[in-house]
Amino acid sequence: MDTEAQHTERDPSSDTEEGSRSARVSEDSGTAPSWRRTVFVGAACMAFLLLLSHFVMQPFLIPSGSMEPTLRVGDRILVNKLAYRFGSEPRRGDVVVFDGTGSFVREEPEGDPVTGLLRGAGAALGLAEPAETDFVKRVVGTGGDRVICCDKDGRLTVNGASVQERYLMPGDQPSSVAFDIVVPPGRLWVMGDHRSQSSDSRDHLGSPGGGMVPVDKVVGRAGWIAWPFGRWSALPATEAFDAVPAPPAGGHGAGAHG
Repeated sequence: MDTEAQHTERDPSSDTEEGSRSARVSEDSGTAPSWRRTVFVGAACMAFLLLLSHFVMQPFLIPSGSMEPTLRVGDRILVNKLAYRFGSEPRRGDVVVFDGTGSFVREEPEGDPVTGLLRGAGAALGLAEPAETDFVKRVVGTGGDRVICCDKDGRLTVNGASVQERYLMPGDQPSSVAFDIVVPPGRLWVMGDHRSQSSDSRDHLGSPGGGMVPVDKVVGRAGWIAWPFGRWSALPATEAFDAVPAPPAGGHGAGAHG
């Protein structure tokens, strides 16, 4: 009796077909995870950037020349959203981004929700112009301050001290409109550095809130110019308000004339 193991003959073509099929399965299984991994990583990065922008640091596109020469049209600044989160408040001289609803604009304009969502995401990443209710200005007066324009030398005074504003656009006056106001507690008097081209607190004296921005409407402090690369820098601090004294206790109500 032949006890030698019997070997089954196989068609060589079947080996080739099995190998091809195995290679295709291997390729497909490698491509699918790679594609899914790319989408997952991209979505995770986008979510991280949106969270960072919402809570910590938001890019902000400068749409106008109202803050020249400090900020130019097309600059992208980084706004520190934590600057005023832990008991700190805006100080005179700070460049801030704020929501002007209720002070600079009457109400947030309505629009298509999908378009609004996409625009909001673009603005959060610094890729689109900010919402029509967002503004960037310099803080000139804080709660209790009396801000007057102008003294005999044509300069603003804050609490009786003249302010030398070296950040102004060359050739601009501190203001072509005379005013005398006292800033209510919890509010800010803000102005652009390019005074002749800035629609700021002066232009909203008759608006709700009298042009005074509530502190809780401040989004954050502008800290750096991030784009274009040639302008990458921290926003310089100003000494213009160093000699301004604290406001007197028990200030009087705000008034204005022009």
